[in-house]
Amino acid sequence: MRVSERLADARESLQGLTGRQLGFAAATAGAVAFSGKAIVAKLMYRLGADAVSTVGMRMAYALPLFAALAWWVSRSEEARRTPLGRRDAWQVAALGFCGYYLASTLDFLGLQYISASLERAILYLNPTLVLLLSVVFLGHRVRWAAVGAMALAYAGVVVVFLHDLSSLHLGVHVAAGWHDVLLGGALVFASALSYAVYLMGSGTLVQRLGSLRLVSYASCMACVLCIVQWVVVHQVSGGQAGGWAHLPWQAHALSVLNAVACTVLPIWLVMQGVKHLGASMASQVGMIGPLSTLWMASVWLGEPITPQLLLGTAAILGGVVLLARVKG
Repeated sequence: MRVSERLADARESLQGLTGRQLGFAAATAGAVAFSGKAIVAKLMYRLGADAVSTVGMRMAYALPLFAALAWWVSRSEEARRTPLGRRDAWQVAALGFCGYYLASTLDFLGLQYISASLERAILYLNPTLVLLLSVVFLGHRVRWAAVGAMALAYAGVVVVFLHDLSSLHLGVHVAAGWHDVLLGGALVFASALSYAVYLMGSGTLVQRLGSLRLVSYASCMACVLCIVQWVVVHQVSGGQAGGWAHLPWQAHALSVLNAVACTVLPIWLVMQGVKHLGASMASQVGMIGPLSTLWMASVWLGEPITPQLLLGTAAILGGVVLLARVKG
């Protein structure tokens, strides 16, 4: 009897270890895949695409996948118990506009002017923006330790920003001056702010609908908005913006890669990481995102990895980790 009990305990321990390993692998792969979005966008810019066509093609290829995911989630028992009401639908539409359509558009516009490393560094300020918005609009109090953590993170962004200013080669474009880097940084920061608003607004709705259901519905809305924007801008500009007919087949292949590997698949991977590791541990594993961006930008875009860039990235990650611990 004792032997069988020991075998059962060993089997349970092995299954638990395997689950944690799968969760770690999924969370890591999801973070790296999300970070690859900027690399793919930069490569498309080199092929002649602009921000409007890049985000439009990405969402056009992602829409069928998100629609299939939404259909699959809607068939679950949980979805049947909590049907989507009219108010829920409007909230989902608003979140899709703010969290995915607007954030994606601003992000891809900013990537035309700054390096992929600076883009990823700015986007990792999301936890600090959520905290600041909570203080301003919800009246939450902030501890001095959290202020210090945010100061460290923003100081890291300044270091990476100065690195872009001192670098002549920004991955795709050669900056005409400091205003180019400032414009690109401001656009990406606005993207991060838009996504922070989405995170704040999705709190109660994600509890009612579930995270995967909310993401699939909101993403479908964002895909439609991005495609409509693509068509309208192309027509209004007389074909000067949002063009795609002149793009080589490699641009379409990159768009498919962006849609599948850098947009839809990472959502499932991160969910698996949260399932096996928990939200807190999965978010800690996600810190590999900026580091993977540095490596991918160096390999695929030729962006240099310098001590200044590593210092700034380390400060950002350190500030975000400290902020999570203070809030926890």
